[in-house]
Formats: sequence, structure tokens, C-alpha cells
Amino acid sequence: MSEISSLEKDRGRQEPVRTADEALLHSLGYKQEFKREFSPFEVFGIAFSIIGLLPSIASVLFYAVPNGGPVGMVWGWAVPSAFILTVALSLAELASAAPTSGGLYFWTYKYASPETRNLLCWIVGYANTIGSISGVASIDWACAVQVMAAAAIGSRDESFVPTAGETYLVYLAIVVTHAVVCSLATRVLARLQSIYVVLNITLCIVFIVVLPILTPKGSINDASFALGNFTNLSGWPDGFAFFLSWQAPAWTIAGFDSSVHISEEATNAATAVPWAIVGAVALGGILGTAINIVLAFCAGRDMAAILDSKIGQPMATIIFDRLGSRGTLSLWSVIVIVQYMMGSSMLLAASRQTFAFSRDGALPLSRYMYSINRYTKTPVNTVWFVAVLAAFLGLLSFAGPSATNALFALSITGNNIAYTIPVVARFIYSRHTFQRGPFSLGRCSLPIAMIAVGFMAFINIIFFFPPTPQTNTKDMNYSVVVMCGAIIFSLAWYYMPKYGGIHWFTGPVRTAGDGIKE
Repeated sequence: MSEISSLEKDRGRQEPVRTADEALLHSLGYKQEFKREFSPFEVFGIAFSIIGLLPSIASVLFYAVPNGGPVGMVWGWAVPSAFILTVALSLAELASAAPTSGGLYFWTYKYASPETRNLLCWIVGYANTIGSISGVASIDWACAVQVMAAAAIGSRDESFVPTAGETYLVYLAIVVTHAVVCSLATRVLARLQSIYVVLNITLCIVFIVVLPILTPKGSINDASFALGNFTNLSGWPDGFAFFLSWQAPAWTIAGFDSSVHISEEATNAATAVPWAIVGAVALGGILGTAINIVLAFCAGRDMAAILDSKIGQPMATIIFDRLGSRGTLSLWSVIVIVQYMMGSSMLLAASRQTFAFSRDGALPLSRYMYSINRYTKTPVNTVWFVAVLAAFLGLLSFAGPSATNALFALSITGNNIAYTIPVVARFIYSRHTFQRGPFSLGRCSLPIAMIAVGFMAFINIIFFFPPTPQTNTKDMNYSVVVMCGAIIFSLAWYYMPKYGGIHWFTGPVRTAGDGIKE
């Protein structure tokens, strides 16, 4: 009886909050279609789960090791993390003012000029949708590669070398199981985020404590090497090589707009969503720096050997050299599990962005994807739509590592474009009319936004450079080709004669009450 009474009291306390959330969403032009089951901690959980940290660092350490070695690992993480926090702060302020699943493209329409809002809204919506789907593909591909690294570690003399086909089949299995998980009810998905974030933080702490303990004292690097040695294996000038190392945190501390995309499933969204974004990015920067410091002290001094290992994973190689086969497999299996959880959270966020954009009629097949399953009360159609597209994107792996890296980069460059435009639109067109939410930066808003926009433009350019200055057709960085192709596709679809969006797309579609249109 006491438990039932406690539950009833909790529901009673939450009801005014949910009513306020629904009223705010109603004022933005949308009716309440999801169940609001995500607590503030679980909203933080989805953003932090997607950041992933230890498994993410394992996936992108190949950016840092050849571009500075220890300095690339430690300072190539710490410095850009501060810049990424400015991006998070700028988006958090917008999220507090207008918490809706459409997020970025909705803000663009709301704050841009009447002459530009339709086109900019369209570009941001497509950039964010494509970036989110490629984020699912890149995270799940990294998970498949980690599974194969475990197979290599467990094989005799680390002799197992997976083919692209074998890795793709593992990838496909991961994508399909994620789609099954993300088709579950909102309450289940919300509770999973708590499990994910606890396991994620626990894994980071265990790694930070255990690896130095198990590394022989004679093998631990001194502080001058771990924090000051610059090893350049890329061929680029040292200064530029250091900037290339920034790709590691830029790829890892990303996807934090995921909290925005579940705004309509969150309680006290105007406060919970912005603080979830800022908290996830800040904690990612701090814990990530600590992990990289540990790696720099425990990696040894031969950076080339780490890159050229038969295992094919720099972090797995470092752990293997310290823990041996069994110890590495034990720790690596947990890393793979957390990476798997990352993919699940990313698919959840991508499906909500796709649902929102379909609700506003912008995507092909919108009439089929704007649908809430009557049993789970979740957008099952968009979940599987995203999963199918991610499966097709994974086929790029057969074109070689350059194509795979382009896939990784698209998830960052696409979303950076989507992040930049609403932030800029807010200050150019709506600086004096912007109505702040509970989370506000006050007078710091503009300088922080300027730093954030400058950083995103800079890091997008960095992602377009090849890993070495001596390149060829096979090893070229095709990120710029993929990104430009995505933009050209969206613009061609917008301006297509008779059927293009220019003839019918008018921004967010009002589904309830007073909308955002003037």
C-alpha cells in the first residue's frame, strides 16, 4: 500500500510539470503525441551515452596517435573540448527557449527572416537528419570493428584478419538489433538510459584506475613524455598535425543535440534538456582528458608500433600490451557493450529527428513515417527507416577506409552545419526579439556563440583534409565529396521543378493551437 501511495504522490507532483510541458509545446504549434517518460537524469543519459567516451576514444584514437602522439592525445583533446562546450552552451540556450523534437530546423525557421526561413529550415533539417543517420552508421560500424578486434585478440598469435564482408555482417546485425530495441515503449527506452550512463561512467573510472596499476612501473612514461612529447607520423607540419588530432574529440563529444530530439518525451524539458546538453559535454571533456592522460602515460614510446599492430585498433593494442590476451578481452568486451549502447541511443535520437521532419512533411515518404505505433506509442516506422538507411550507408565500407572515414566525418560536418545556422540566425535576425527560456547565458550569449560558430567552421575544414599530405585517389579524404553531395541532393530536391520543396514546403506544420507562424 505504501508503495502504491508513493507512486500516486510522485504522479501528483509530476502532473503540473507535464501540463506545463504540454502547454509550452502547444504554444510552439505542436500537440502532445509522445508520453513524457524521460526524467532529467535520463535526458542527460541519452546525450552522455552517445558521447560514449571510452569506446569512442577507442574508435578515434587513430586521429591522435599519428598527429602528435602523447600531445595529440592529451592536449588535442583538452583544448578543443573547451571549444565544443561553447557549442553546447549556444544550443542549450536555444533548446531552453523552444524544446521540441525538431530542434535545430525548428529554431532556424523561428529565428530566420521571412525571406530565408523556408530554405534555411530545409537545409538544416536535411543536414541534421543526414548527420544523425550517418552518426548511427559510424557508431555501429565502430562497434563492428571493435568486435572484430576482439576476435583478432582472441585468435592464435592475433592472426585473424576480418574481411570487409565479415565486418559488414556484424555491423548489419548490430543495426537490426538496435532497431528492435528502439521500437520499444518510451518508458523502457528512458530506463535504459540510466543503465547506459551508469555503466559508461563506471567503465571510465575503472579504466582510469586499473590500467596504470597493471602497467609495469618500468613501462610507464614520465610526465615530460606523456604530457610534452610530440610524435608526428602524418607528414604534415607539426602545427597542422596538432589540429588534425582535434578530430578525435570533435567526433566523440558530438550528438549532444540528441537531448533536444527527445524534448517531447522529457519532463520539465525547458530546464532538463539544456542542462543535459551542457552536463554531458562538460563531463565528456573532463573524463575524456583523464582517459587520454592515462593512455599517454601507459602507451609506451613507440607510436608507430601502436598504429601498425596486427590487432588494428590503437587502444586495443595499448591494453593488450599491458593486460595480455585474457585481461584485454575482459575489458574490451565491456567497451564493446558500451559502444553498442551508444548506437542504440543514437538510433533513438535519429528516429525522433526523422519523425519531427516527417511530421512537417519535408522527407520523402513523410505520410508513412509520421506515425505513432498504437502499442508502443513510439515512431516505429521512422526507427526502421533510419536503420535501413544506416545499413545502406555501411556499404561504403567496401570502398575502403577512405570511404569509411568519410562516413565518420559526415556525422560531424553535417551536424555542425545544422548547429551553426540557427545560432547565427538567432543573432542576425532575432537578436532583439529572442525570448529566453529558464537556461540563459545573458550578456555572454553573443561572444560564446561567436566562438562556437568559428570553431565549427574551423573543425569542418579540418575534417576535409587527408591524413597525410602525400595522397592518391585511393587514400584521398572523400568527406568533402560526401558532404557536398548531401547538400546538393537537398537543394536539388528543394528546387526541383513542380515537385520540389520550394513549391510546397512552408516550414513547421501546426498540429495544435497557436503555432509559430506569423
